[in-house]
Amino acid sequence: MTEFNRRIQASMDVVLEEVCASLPSGGDHGTRKFIAERLIEAADAGNTALGDLKAVALRALRELKKGAPKSAGG
Repeated sequence: MTEFNRRIQASMDVVLEEVCASLPSGGDHGTRKFIAERLIEAADAGNTALGDLKAVALRALRELKKGAPKSAGG
């Protein structure tokens, strides 16, 4: 995994919190982990703009709602 600068880390944190705020209790561990993993993949690929990260997080959330399996350990 890539080391991200503070701006990118902060953007990913903001997006994760914003997207999970719509979930009961802010989302369970598995849900948050799945979305966070997708955010990390996007940032690794160079998609670090706030809007891009939010789109990735929302897409991950939609996948989960459609029944995509959560990451192991979640």
